[in-house]
Amino acid sequence: MTWLKGLLTAVSLLAGALVAAFFLLGPQWVDRNANQVSGDPGRAPTPETRALHAQLIVGDLHADSALWGKDLLHRNEWGQVDLPRLIEGGATLQMFTTVTKSPRGQNYEQNATDTADNITLLAMAQRWPPATFNSLFARAMLQADRVRKAATQSPQLSLITSQSELSQLLARRARGEGVVGALLGTEGSHALDGQLDNIDQLYDAGFRMMGLQHFFDNRLGGSLHGESQAGLTPFGEQAVRNMQKKGIMIDVAHSSEATVRDTLLVTEGDALIVSHTGFDGHCPSPRNISDETMALITEAGGLIGVGFWADVTCGGGIDAIANAIQYGVERFGVDHIALGSDWDGSVTTPIDASQLPHLTQALLDAGLTQTEVRAVMGGNMARFLAQHLPPG
Repeated sequence: MTWLKGLLTAVSLLAGALVAAFFLLGPQWVDRNANQVSGDPGRAPTPETRALHAQLIVGDLHADSALWGKDLLHRNEWGQVDLPRLIEGGATLQMFTTVTKSPRGQNYEQNATDTADNITLLAMAQRWPPATFNSLFARAMLQADRVRKAATQSPQLSLITSQSELSQLLARRARGEGVVGALLGTEGSHALDGQLDNIDQLYDAGFRMMGLQHFFDNRLGGSLHGESQAGLTPFGEQAVRNMQKKGIMIDVAHSSEATVRDTLLVTEGDALIVSHTGFDGHCPSPRNISDETMALITEAGGLIGVGFWADVTCGGGIDAIANAIQYGVERFGVDHIALGSDWDGSVTTPIDASQLPHLTQALLDAGLTQTEVRAVMGGNMARFLAQHLPPG
């Protein structure tokens, strides 16, 4: 029976090695494969473009970087965002969005609410606390804590929760300090776990933007990629009112068109954010909201963050991003267009955060004026935040 004992020992060792690999290497492997840079950054910025870029406020409305468990203060060899790359790229403001549920078989057309969730396995692999296995609220709070801790550990990262903190950040930048302002948002309000009181807790944790939906319908209403295409529910209407009263900006990037229209009615035309998207009139896609609904959003003073991945721009290179932005400027007005990369959101992008000067060059090459580039690259985002963040 010695051979059997040896076989069992070998099997046990193999099983142990597989378990260790799952916990130690699994999350990094997923991050490496899900969040790639295509290596198509376009024309190198000229010295004149780099000089212009250095003067810009540069801001991005959407990155899921806190999901993956990597050290945000360390330059990583994978993924698309970390603090060293943000600083190298001249970033001023970065919205970090918390992903709490992703349906198995996720697609742009139709996802069931009760489909098995991808994030649970990732949470286990990263050894998140057991409370996060069943609570989407706990998942949002954990990711927010990662950003807050990074901000406390580095003088070059500052959490922005108010107008006064934004003003202080911009003053530091004007003095030449290499500091980046971090903001917190949710990727869908299923992070409330169905409890309106959790809006207050998310606010207290630093959240200043909340997406209403992600890839599936939730208690608040229909998703652009859900089964119902319904509008806001009574619970959703109350949640939106509470967010508005609290001073939390509302993101409808994944909301059904009916939900968007209902939200505009409930907020009485208050400005909304579409944090990461493309334009259906430029790139027909089930991921993009119609131009007609986009017009309603911008007419109410809303801000649209243009995404960096091919599904929303209909092209894999940086020129496709510039062309989508140019379309948005011409169709909806320069004051309503911003950046919404969706970095680290399981997408492939032509640039990472260190290569933002390449986008400035691409926008100039596409025919935007320097004034328009200043607005789109981050001026509009800073202005919108100054108008909608609580005073502090």
